[in-house]
Amino acid sequence: MNEFSENPSFQHHFRRSPDWLYLLREFYKLYRFSSAGGSANIRSHQKEVRHRLSRLLKLSPAFHQPLASEKPVCAHLSRALDLGLSHPTAPLARAIERIRDQLHWEFGYGKLPSGLGNRYAFSVLMGPRGPVVSEELILGLVLFAPGTTYPTHRHQGIAESYFCLSGSISENDVGVYVPGSLILNPPDHLHRITTSDHEPSLLAYAWVGPPEKLADQKMVFSRQRSK
Repeated sequence: MNEFSENPSFQHHFRRSPDWLYLLREFYKLYRFSSAGGSANIRSHQKEVRHRLSRLLKLSPAFHQPLASEKPVCAHLSRALDLGLSHPTAPLARAIERIRDQLHWEFGYGKLPSGLGNRYAFSVLMGPRGPVVSEELILGLVLFAPGTTYPTHRHQGIAESYFCLSGSISENDVGVYVPGSLILNPPDHLHRITTSDHEPSLLAYAWVGPPEKLADQKMVFSRQRSK
């Protein structure tokens, strides 16, 4: 039996917006078929993400059409999606392209470091406040302009994974992650992201944690330097 089997009433919710359903299916496949690189921790996280996603869709979650909005970095979105079409993650890039005009981009911080407001934004696809409503899983996208430094931060009580869809990034100056790569940040892990100098980077992310942490996660940059 297919683990990813939707409640028929869930499909009814998306009758006018089927591209959102197709997008969630591509997220599922990303976490189902991408390599864990031999890491038991990454394999366990991938399994947890897809189990939560599958369980949610069987419960027929609410869907709220987002209020579309853009940030300055969205000027790089077309290029980021074009780059994503030449990699194994192309099906997800195409699914994002279908709903790009519906996305609500935001910063998530009360105060941003100088210049970051022109170089970064994220869009939630699933979470406690929607668009697809879930109390146990957050899915979304992060877009970075070329040459961006995303300062050190952490997520209290939340495990976070990033899939690189286009461009290339480095986390904590250790290794380079290209399209198809996955980064797993355990709860409270300090991490800092830098992007390549010449191309934008588009990442898909998943947050897994207790409902109370997902519902009230404070977005704060740390003054402590990552090691």
